[in-house]
Amino acid sequence: MARYHTDCIEKPLSNLFAKLGRFVGTYPFPFLIIPLICSAGLGSGFYYLKDREANDIEQQFTPVNGPAKTERCFVKEHFPTSDTEFSSQRLYTDGIFASVIAVSKTRRSILTQDAFKEIIAVDEKIRNISVTNNRRITFSNICAMENDQCTSNAILEIIEYNADKIVQTNLTYPQYVSNSKVYFLGSTVGGVKLNRHNVVEQAQAIRLYYYLREDGNDEHHRQVSLWLNEFLRVFSSYSAGDSIEVSYFTSRSRQEELEGNSKEVIPLFSLDNVRNKVWVAAFGVISAGMGVLSSFGLLLYIGVPFAMTVANAPFLILGIGVDDMFIMISAWQQTNVQDRVEKRMGDTYKEAAISITITTLTDVLAFYIGLMTPFGSVQSFCMYTGTAVLFCYLYSITFFGAFLALNGRREASNRHWLTCMKIPTDNPQGRSKYYSTCCVGGAYDVITNKEVEQPMTHFFRKYYGPFLTKSCSKFLVTFLYAAYLAGSIYGCLQMQEGIDLKNLATDNSYIVKYYNDEKEYFSKYGPSVMVIIKGEFAYWNQRERDTLNKSLEKFNRLPFIDKSLSVSWLNSYILYAMNRFDINNETEFRKNLPGFLRNYYIFQPDVNISNDRINASRVFIQTIHITNSTAEKNMLNELREIAVQGSNKTFSLMVYHPAFIYYDQYAVIVSNTIQNILVATAAMLVISLLLIPSPLCSLWVTFAIASVIVGVAGFMALWDVNLDSISMINLVICIGFSVDFSAHISYAFVSNNKPSANEKAVEALFTLGYPIVQGAVSTILGVVVLAAAESYIFRTFFKIMFLVILFGAVHGIMFMP
Repeated sequence: MARYHTDCIEKPLSNLFAKLGRFVGTYPFPFLIIPLICSAGLGSGFYYLKDREANDIEQQFTPVNGPAKTERCFVKEHFPTSDTEFSSQRLYTDGIFASVIAVSKTRRSILTQDAFKEIIAVDEKIRNISVTNNRRITFSNICAMENDQCTSNAILEIIEYNADKIVQTNLTYPQYVSNSKVYFLGSTVGGVKLNRHNVVEQAQAIRLYYYLREDGNDEHHRQVSLWLNEFLRVFSSYSAGDSIEVSYFTSRSRQEELEGNSKEVIPLFSLDNVRNKVWVAAFGVISAGMGVLSSFGLLLYIGVPFAMTVANAPFLILGIGVDDMFIMISAWQQTNVQDRVEKRMGDTYKEAAISITITTLTDVLAFYIGLMTPFGSVQSFCMYTGTAVLFCYLYSITFFGAFLALNGRREASNRHWLTCMKIPTDNPQGRSKYYSTCCVGGAYDVITNKEVEQPMTHFFRKYYGPFLTKSCSKFLVTFLYAAYLAGSIYGCLQMQEGIDLKNLATDNSYIVKYYNDEKEYFSKYGPSVMVIIKGEFAYWNQRERDTLNKSLEKFNRLPFIDKSLSVSWLNSYILYAMNRFDINNETEFRKNLPGFLRNYYIFQPDVNISNDRINASRVFIQTIHITNSTAEKNMLNELREIAVQGSNKTFSLMVYHPAFIYYDQYAVIVSNTIQNILVATAAMLVISLLLIPSPLCSLWVTFAIASVIVGVAGFMALWDVNLDSISMINLVICIGFSVDFSAHISYAFVSNNKPSANEKAVEALFTLGYPIVQGAVSTILGVVVLAAAESYIFRTFFKIMFLVILFGAVHGIMFMP
C-alpha cells in the first residue's frame, strides 16, 4: 500500500530516464559536445552585461508599485521645486547635496570658539571646491538658490560666520527666531542638552548641508557629478583640527557604494587509481559553471535586468550542481560493475534522475514564484537563479552524464584515472577484496558486484542508521526537534523588518561613519511630512476649515508628532488676514492670497493655483523619535490611516515624504514573503504527490519545508538579519533547498524494498546519507567565501544559506528518518 496511483507517473518517468541513461551511455560524445557548443554560444550574452546592470537602489530595494511613488508623482506635478527659492523641507526627492557632520573630539560641547573656527574652515573649504569642465565650476555656480544667494546653513547664518559669537548666542531649540526669521535646528544641532528655558547648554555635533540645483540640463548634471566627486576626493583625505572630527556624505553615496559592493567579494577559492572520481567531480563543477554561463548569457541577450544581488547566484548554483553530481555518483556506485556501461548508465538514471528532477522542479518553481514579489532585486535574482538551476539540471543529465559514461568505459577497461594506462586488478589471488595499492586499482565487492562501500556510506548503514531507529534515539530526536522549534518560534517573534540603507555599503565605507553619527546625534527629529489637501476645497468657508482642522488635529495628537513644529500656510494666512480683510469671504480670500504668497514667499510652493482655483495645497507636520524600522512602519501606517479617515466627499488628504519610498517595503515585505512561501509550499506538495509514490511521505516533505522555513526565519532574526528584500531572496531559496534533502531521503525510503519502516529508513540513509552530507558541505563551501565579505548583502546571503543547508540536512538525515 506504500505505492499508489502516482506509479502511473513515477514508473513511466523512471523507465524513460533509464532509456535516456542507456542512450547517453551508448552515444556519449554528442551529449558532451553539444552542451559545450550551446554554453559557448549563449555565454556570449555576457557582452551585454554592462548594459543590463540594474543597481538603482530605489528600483531594486523598494516595492515596484509602492503607494509613495504614486504620491511622489502627484507632489511633483502640483508642487514643483523652485530654482530660485529653495526649501529642503519641500523637496519631493531627497535632493542633490553634500553633507558633513562635525563631532566634538572630546565628546563634550562643540559650541566652543575653537570648534566653530574649524567648522567655519570646513564650510569655506567646501564652498571653495572647484573642478574644471571646459570652465571652472565652483559651488556658487551650481548651488541651490534662496533670495538670489546660495542656501546657507542655519547655525552659521545665526552666528554670522563668526566663531566668537557662538558662546554669546543663546540658542533656543529646536527653533531659533532672529529678525523675524525662524530657524529649525533639529537637523543641524545634535546631541543636545537643554536648560529649562529650552536654551542649548551643550551640543556634541553640528551638521552642514550643501544643496545643489536640480535642473534638467545635461551639462548641469555633469557639472554636479564632477563637483560631488571632487567633494568626496577632498574629504577622503581630509584631516580635521584638534577640536572636531568629520564624517561626510553625498546624495549619491548610497548608489555609488552599492555599485562598488560586488568588487569587495574576492573569491578565496581545492585512492583508488581506477574507481576514484577526480575527473568526474571536476566535470560536475564544470557542468554547474556551464549552467551559469548559459542561463546568464541567455537572459542578458533578451534584456533581463542584472541586479547586484545576482552576483550571489553562481555560489549557489555551484552547490546545487555539485549536489546533483553526488546523487548521480552515488547511484552509479550502486550499479553492478560487471554490467556493460550502457546498462549501468540506465540503472543510474533510473535511480537518480527522478530524485534530481524532483529537487530541480521544486527549486525552479520556488525561484519563479519569487518573481511575484514587488522588489526588483528579488525578481532579478529569482529569474537568473531559477533559469540557471534549469540549465544546471539539463547539463547534469547530458554533459555530466556523458562524462560519467566515458569514465565508466575507462573503469571497465581498468585504466589509471590520470594516465589512462592499463593497470593490474585490485583483487590478486590471496588478497583481500578491499586490497589496493598505488600500482593497482578497480576494486569492487565480489559478493554484490558493486563498488566497495565508502567508509562514510558504511557508517550510515552499520552505525548511524541502526542507532537512529532505536526507541531511545527517537525520543532524543523528538526532544531535539522540540528545542529547535521553540528556538525558531522565539526568533520569529524577535524579527525586525526593513533594510537599513547603511547596509547597502561595505563595512569600511565612509558613509557608515556618517550614518552612525546621524543615528547617534540626530535621531530625535524624523521626517517633516507633507499633509496634502487634494481637490477644490473651500478654504474660505469657516465650517469647511473647521472640518479640515479636526482632521489635521488627529495628526497632531499622534505621539510621534511635535505639534509645535507644524507649518501651515493656511494658519499663517488667517493671521495675515486679521484686521486686514474678511478671510471668510471668498472674493476677499482669493483677491488677497497672491499678495500674501509674494510677501511670504516660503509658502508659494505650498499652494497650487491654476485659473484662480486652488487645486491642491499642503501643510507640514514634524515627526519625532523615529529611530528604528518598527517606528517607521507604525508612523507610515498611522499617518495613512488618518489621511483616509480624514478624507470626505469635499476633499481628500494624502501624506508624503521622500523617505516613504523606502518605508513602503514594510507594507508588503511580510505579506509577500508569506504569500511566496504558501504558494511555493503548495506547489511543492503537488510535485511531491506526483513524483514520490507515497502520499504520507509527500506530506512529510511539505511539513519539512515549513519546519525549515520557520527555523531559518527564527534563527536569522537571532543572527541579526532583518526581514527585507535581501533576506526575502534567501527565504525563497529556503523553500527550494528545504525540499532537496527531504525529497531525496523520502524518495529513497519509499522506493526501496525493505520490509519494515526502520529497515527502509536505514537503507535510505545508506543510499543517500553520504551524498546529502557531501551536498550540504559542498554548498556551504561554495558560499563560505561570502562570510568574509565586507558587505551586508553578501554576508546575509551566507548566513541564511548556512542556516538553510544546515537545517535542511539535519531534517534530511535526522528528523525525517
